[in-house]
Amino acid sequence: MNNYKIIACDMDETLLSSDATICQRNIEAIAKAVEKGVKFVPCTGRGFRSIDGVLKTLHLFEQPDQYVIGFNGGNITENKGSRSLFWDPIPFDLADQIFRKCCTYGQCLHIYTRDVVYITNITPDEEAFLKGRMGYVPCEEQTLDFIRGKEEVSKLILTNTDYDYLEKVHADMKPLLDDITVSFSSNRYIEFMHKGVNKGAGLLKLADILGVRPEETMAIGDNINDIDMLKAAGLSIGVRNLNPAIRQYCDVVTDATNNEGASSRSHRKIRLISDRSLYALQEGPIFSMIKVDYRKEKLSYREQAAGTGI
Repeated sequence: MNNYKIIACDMDETLLSSDATICQRNIEAIAKAVEKGVKFVPCTGRGFRSIDGVLKTLHLFEQPDQYVIGFNGGNITENKGSRSLFWDPIPFDLADQIFRKCCTYGQCLHIYTRDVVYITNITPDEEAFLKGRMGYVPCEEQTLDFIRGKEEVSKLILTNTDYDYLEKVHADMKPLLDDITVSFSSNRYIEFMHKGVNKGAGLLKLADILGVRPEETMAIGDNINDIDMLKAAGLSIGVRNLNPAIRQYCDVVTDATNNEGASSRSHRKIRLISDRSLYALQEGPIFSMIKVDYRKEKLSYREQAAGTGI
């Protein structure tokens, strides 16, 4: 049984409840893990500056030797001083092409730069979803010329809660996507990042920086944009409310949803980060009954990532 040195954890619909809070039980268990030297790493599609509230709640804000993987792996930042260790934006002209095409669909769009999220055509539903999660700057732009030469673009998002519609957008935009990674998240977003950017690559990059073996990492997630992270980690955990499409990539699925972190009292249940799963980080007995299969696809994923120099 490995001693897990890095826990990479998705935010929305995983660590965060539907009201964007974190239950006290998880706050306390994460604190115990950190005390024992574990790196608890939020691994999110958002930028590092937009999760300051989460870091403060977890007592990780401005802490040295603690990290955030942001923009779905496009940025790695040390919490102390927001020191950037890795940054991989979309080439600007390509980002502008994609944004212009996205504007033709008439949907709500997000533009993620290193420090600011700009949003066009925001709907009441999207406004409600983002409340308490992150700040943004409304805009009415149809091109990215307003930030050309001033800011780099890490990610673009088109919003629609109809997944079939998002798939149609994906198919329609394929001629523009040779140098782009596409993912889906929160059952409402199609996301465009630079080619090679994903949460799994970000996790392996951070592990390499810290001298941690992939087998000594744990990943926790719920949705399609977490798949690469789950495949890369030594132990992959899905929350009960996961998208069914990712179940095959999970070594363990919790009995609790993101909204039930404090509700389960059974000692047999594996919570998101419970006292017993914290114990598992050091000793392993809770997983002794589970035959964890480090699947060939995980090994091939790591070899592929290594081949790209990630």
